[in-house]
Amino acid sequence: MAIDIRRMTEFGVGTYIRNVVRTLARLDHDNEYFLIGSPAKMTEFGALPPNFHAEALNGRDDTLQGTLDFRAIVRRLGCDLVHIPHLFWVPRGLGCPYVLTVHDLLEHMYGSRNLSSVRRSLHFYLTRRILRGAARVIAVSQFTRNEIEKLLGVPHARMEVVYNAIDERFLRGHATEGDRALIAQRYLVNYPFILYAGAIRPHKNLVRIIEAFSALKSELQKEDRFPDLKLIIIGDDLSSHPRLRRTVVRSGVQNDVRFLGFVPIEVLRIFYDVAKVFVFPSLYEGFGLPPLEAMAHGTPVVTSNTSSLPEVAGNAALLVNPENVFEIQRGLQRALLDPALRAQMKQRGYEQAQRFSWIASVSRILEIYREVAEDRISRGAAAD
Repeated sequence: MAIDIRRMTEFGVGTYIRNVVRTLARLDHDNEYFLIGSPAKMTEFGALPPNFHAEALNGRDDTLQGTLDFRAIVRRLGCDLVHIPHLFWVPRGLGCPYVLTVHDLLEHMYGSRNLSSVRRSLHFYLTRRILRGAARVIAVSQFTRNEIEKLLGVPHARMEVVYNAIDERFLRGHATEGDRALIAQRYLVNYPFILYAGAIRPHKNLVRIIEAFSALKSELQKEDRFPDLKLIIIGDDLSSHPRLRRTVVRSGVQNDVRFLGFVPIEVLRIFYDVAKVFVFPSLYEGFGLPPLEAMAHGTPVVTSNTSSLPEVAGNAALLVNPENVFEIQRGLQRALLDPALRAQMKQRGYEQAQRFSWIASVSRILEIYREVAEDRISRGAAAD
């Protein structure tokens, strides 16, 4: 059994790979697993049992050479099954069944609109072919499953929903005084704040978050409430997104918005815990882990009423139209100022986060592996 781990440093997909492998290591000490990717990334899994082996491959998975090298390793190992934990469109020719996890169709379908019509058609055809060729497609939400079926025509019966869950490091209790002192000293954060955490990309709707925060500051000023409230944005590199800086200046909140870049999980959990409200009005999510991560800390969440987010958030968050700045602002204001609502959201958030478990999800993934392997054995016996 081989697992492609080359995207382990990416947002979302990386969290998925780390937790699937770690949980498989707890659940299955019988089958042999080959983790194909950079040896340096193996250290992120921690100690693994002896049935897990590293297979070095540094090439990218979206190049011809990377594809050929991956295929050669799988064939050399004589793998019965390969799990590729992300959608791809370059044909692999693996020589054995593969299970494919689809997190969303954002890059592979919506992103392809910038391509020429010929390349877009080829992209669509190859993506559909690869999905239809998979022994099983794992979708991370019902929304994603429906998108795959609707846009790519993959039969419903070939797919299965297996939810993501949060990293166990977000379940280590509330921030201590020492934790609060750490962010005060290292990041100079000693004031109330609204938090966004996640990738910084157009569909994450950061421009409207900033505009909604500016409107919120104006409303709070009328009531003389939270004069030192800030918006903290934690994510990846900001240098390629000058529009966000311009939005901050145009909205008149340049003294109240802070971009902290990437922070490690051990620090991110403190920010989740200390935040007054977590805001995540994304325009499109295949699953959307950050709202659950915030809920695990009892932090009220304002998120979108579209894509997979209502499915993930349940009744534990305030759902808003992500294209309406003032609806986002009103959601933030309610979550910030209504004590009874905050208490209700805190309790519901704890309960919602507990509904998603890596043990439960990976147990089902392990069953899928076994079903696919048994199907292969049965077909081989029938051919004999």
